[in-house]
Amino acid sequence: MSATKLRLQGFNQLKWKHRKAWQKIALEWSKLSATIKLWQSSLKQIEGHFGSGVAAYFMFLRWLFYLNCFTFLLIVIFVIIPNIVTYEKSIEKCKFSQNTNYSNNCIMNVIDYNAYDIRYKDTFNILDIVQGTGILETSLMFYGGYSNKRMEIALKGVQHNSTQIENEESFHYDLSAAYIFAVLGYFTTTLIFIVKASAREFKDRLINGRWQFYQYCNLAFGGWDFCIHNEKSSIIKHKAVFYEFKNSIHSKRIEVERNNRSHDYMLKLIMIRIIVNISVVIILILSAYIIFLLFNISLKHGHSKVNVNISYAETTNTYVRDAEIEETSSSLQLLELFFDFVPYLCIVCLNLILPVVFKYLCTFEKYSPLFVIKISLIRMIFLRLASLFILLSRFYYIVIPKSNTNVLDTTHPYKCWETFVGQQFYKLVLVDFVSHLFVTFCLNLPRALFAIYFNNNFLKFVCEQEFDLSKHVLDIVYLQTICWIGSFYMPFLPALIIVIMFLMFYVKKFQCIVNSKPTKILYGTSRSNSLFMFVLLISFIVSVIVLTYAFAEVTPSVSCGPFRNLKTVWDAPLTTFMRMPVFFKDFVFFFGTPGFVIPCFFILTLLLYYFYAVSDANKNMVEVLKNQLVLEGHDKKFLLTRLLLTHQETQE
Repeated sequence: MSATKLRLQGFNQLKWKHRKAWQKIALEWSKLSATIKLWQSSLKQIEGHFGSGVAAYFMFLRWLFYLNCFTFLLIVIFVIIPNIVTYEKSIEKCKFSQNTNYSNNCIMNVIDYNAYDIRYKDTFNILDIVQGTGILETSLMFYGGYSNKRMEIALKGVQHNSTQIENEESFHYDLSAAYIFAVLGYFTTTLIFIVKASAREFKDRLINGRWQFYQYCNLAFGGWDFCIHNEKSSIIKHKAVFYEFKNSIHSKRIEVERNNRSHDYMLKLIMIRIIVNISVVIILILSAYIIFLLFNISLKHGHSKVNVNISYAETTNTYVRDAEIEETSSSLQLLELFFDFVPYLCIVCLNLILPVVFKYLCTFEKYSPLFVIKISLIRMIFLRLASLFILLSRFYYIVIPKSNTNVLDTTHPYKCWETFVGQQFYKLVLVDFVSHLFVTFCLNLPRALFAIYFNNNFLKFVCEQEFDLSKHVLDIVYLQTICWIGSFYMPFLPALIIVIMFLMFYVKKFQCIVNSKPTKILYGTSRSNSLFMFVLLISFIVSVIVLTYAFAEVTPSVSCGPFRNLKTVWDAPLTTFMRMPVFFKDFVFFFGTPGFVIPCFFILTLLLYYFYAVSDANKNMVEVLKNQLVLEGHDKKFLLTRLLLTHQETQE
């Protein structure tokens, strides 16, 4: 460092000092971030016992946890806090306003918060927390609790002259536009994070695939971490390197076996695979039909006796009548609660049972271990998306009769259908999480104890468990898909998902360390990460399609929410855009003109060709360098042979 400093003078020396200072800051920040990262010691323990592929799953779960924290932070800053401030101001204005017309207007904006308080003031119970009803129903937890007003923020500038003059400037914060822009904002940032992570994993996979021929040498001579200074860490790292070797040898064995298959054997295998795929399609159709039937039964019995939503224009007699309805027997309430949760219990049971069936069917298809994960993921994705599609389609047919009318229908059971949809997603998330707790601690833990403490071959066959990576990946991707779709209808859903994912890490760790034995199918880090991101990208695209259709085609409720009295949700950002200055609108419209599109197309084409040429040249250079390495190896071998002959001649 001192030698470089002495050689540089003037501005170059200053740049060198700044570069060294930034390098030191970056190094210290990397050390600090490594120490404060969540679950770092747990990840090392999991990697030591189950390999880097399973550890990559838990890193993926941690990445989704951080992503949801960022999502909820955006919602809090741009949606929740402004609505809290607006609600307090509107209550204050309603109390002290003397203008009759303004007071009526104010009551219409605030009645969505206060009307339910009269009804549920003395009837709050634990079922309200489970079902998202009662006071929660009109709180900021759900869509119906948000306002559609424009918040005016005044900026005062005081000028001191002979007479004191106050100049006021104000700007408006449109709560409905902020709501939709917050949704668009976190979807855009999520897409950026997914693409960035996918590009990084693709790059790592490309590098690992390029040097696949030297994988044993790289592991043997470059796989050890020489910064390890204690025995516990060295044991964990030793196990991790051992599993990497085992994974490489197992993959090679499968590849050799696949290459030696006969023609008759392949024909037989193709017929088996066709039959298995037809069976999978039939199972998926039957599952969707069962969910459809149970959801119809739930709507018929669970919601027919007690309205889950009430009109904001209902009279006091309506409240009295609803209060009398709620004074039913506890058995009837439990029966209604059961019918309310029937479709979600069915979805959870199918998500638990069918992956086991699909895994058993995969044993007949004789795929490679990595392709078994891929085909299992694809089948389970279709299962989970089919269940969500059935739920969303039933919501659609419930909502469409209501959304196509601009008149407030007092006989319709769902006056605020967005809140109803948010409640259903809330129940689905709770049932899904409780099912994971039940299966992990009440079913899988006793099975693991039987397999450990009873030396019986039948019990070991039935009770021994492996950590099925594809199933556990789908569990958290499914949870994230519900979060993306449901966050519009329940803005606090990302916060609930954050808590659940935090607890889910420890539940999955317990399942991995305590309940499961090391799996026979070993997973590589780069391939596992790229597979996780591919599945997540599919669920993200499905979520975007669902919400885009809801924003563009379905009419919002006229009695609640930030988009009341609008034809579609898209009208809110369009109205905000039309209020912008003329130069800004002209600037945005310029991006759609031929004067911008045609030059941009040619520039992108040239850049694409340039990067293709650079990539092709790099491939050729890699081949040249490989040949040079081979020649260097031949030269070393020749020199060592001559040296050995010379040594032998000298001894003689």
